[in-house]
Amino acid sequence: MKNIIKSLAIATVAVAGFSFHASAQATATASASANIIVPISIAKTVDMNFGNVAVSATISGTAILTPAGTRTTGGAGGVTLPATTGTVSAASFTVSGQSGYTYAITLPVSCVISDGATHTMTVDNFTSAPASTGVLSSAGSETLNVGATLNVSAGQVAGLYINTTGVPVTVNYN
Repeated sequence: MKNIIKSLAIATVAVAGFSFHASAQATATASASANIIVPISIAKTVDMNFGNVAVSATISGTAILTPAGTRTTGGAGGVTLPATTGTVSAASFTVSGQSGYTYAITLPVSCVISDGATHTMTVDNFTSAPASTGVLSSAGSETLNVGATLNVSAGQVAGLYINTTGVPVTVNYN
């Protein structure tokens, strides 16, 4: 019996010894790297300007400025665009960054313009060209134009209305 127990103990140690060798560790290494690209940036080149807008005393309306810088009217006819247009321009920005990369465009929901007193109008429905994603040229830049809709109340008080806080346009690499 003692011999059987000794034999089992020796066999157990032998099997355990082989199992340690069977699960021996192996190590490999990998290198780590990163490629830092040019930061994306945006700079305003032209402010948005709806130009001269005539209003109705009794009907509200809208003036729509496209990213191409053209104007139309909307609504129930409360706004007309006189032949003396004034300065009309879509907002324009230069986006710069890594050549060939795409970027996402985030436009504001709305902003308020004021005559400096208590009279205001809302600008909303912002649109851009390119629309939601741009591609930086081989030179690493692209022009981004932005239009919007001006909401004019019936009998809107005459005067120059501006937005002193600006209209934020954000770009991010995709």
